[in-house]
Amino acid sequence: MNKNEFIAAVHENKNLDTFKLSKSAVAAVIDSALEAIESALKDGDEVRLVGFGNFYVAKRAAIQGRNPRTGATIEIKASKTPKFRAGKSLKDSVNGTTIKD
Repeated sequence: MNKNEFIAAVHENKNLDTFKLSKSAVAAVIDSALEAIESALKDGDEVRLVGFGNFYVAKRAAIQGRNPRTGATIEIKASKTPKFRAGKSLKDSVNGTTIKD
């Protein structure tokens, strides 16, 4: 599913019928949500969506690597990368298991 298909799927969701949102309004909401997540991650914060999962930033230390073509040693810089850890409800839904209350 690409972004346009995702926007269409959210637009067609029956839970949003009462709001009568246009596709462009849904797209604006989705873009705003993604920008908020990106901004929080840039600031070093974690975004926790209970039942869905957590977005966080993982830090990688600088390491020595090798150029496979020449065999020369190279320095690989330290970096940060965004990651996502799925929540239990999402995992259970994807696996088709039910949650016991």
